[in-house]
Amino acid sequence: MHALIIGATGATGKDLLDLLLEDDSFHQVDIFVRRDLPIQHEKLKVHVIDFNQSEHWKHLVKGDVLFSCLGTTLKAAGSKEAQWKIDYDYQYQFAKTARDNNVNTYVLISSGGSSPNSLFFYTRMKGKLEEAVKALGFQKLSIFNPPVLIRKNSDRPIEVAGMKAIQFFNKFGLLRSQEPLQTEILAQAMIHSVKTKGSGIFTLEGKAIRECVGIKQ
Repeated sequence: MHALIIGATGATGKDLLDLLLEDDSFHQVDIFVRRDLPIQHEKLKVHVIDFNQSEHWKHLVKGDVLFSCLGTTLKAAGSKEAQWKIDYDYQYQFAKTARDNNVNTYVLISSGGSSPNSLFFYTRMKGKLEEAVKALGFQKLSIFNPPVLIRKNSDRPIEVAGMKAIQFFNKFGLLRSQEPLQTEILAQAMIHSVKTKGSGIFTLEGKAIRECVGIKQ
């Protein structure tokens, strides 16, 4: 298979890229990034692009499956408008381009609690993106709604504090559905979803994500 990735520089994206490069089921991996990466591999093609200028890269978005790990925080983006542009506009435009170029499978990392009717900006944005990409008509669409993610060497204080709080309650059998998830497990589940036969729209949350890689809760 020929895989495409956006968001390959993020925590989950890095894990996903490593796994795909090691997986014999994938003969080529193309990543689309905003700056060059110091990584080389015989299967890897790095495309440095400006997401705002699709006319320069849309012809490159060709393959069997698109993995979307793109995303940012409100703090990093600087405003809700800037975050929407990255988390919604860029992702939707890339997904639409992939579908126009006959990419049949799309794997999207969304968010736990996502809903187009959410009262919260972030989960509402994610929910609206899910609804938009569902309408694009991919033969197979897998949407992952993970709980809090355990990122290697995370520098997000609020995320780390929230993860520790949930893990504390987990010790007493509470909030089991929100048990934090390692990014590597999420990446493994994303690849598993591609290899699983069938077509349609699939939405996976914490328990289902773990079961993809044989972990029982």
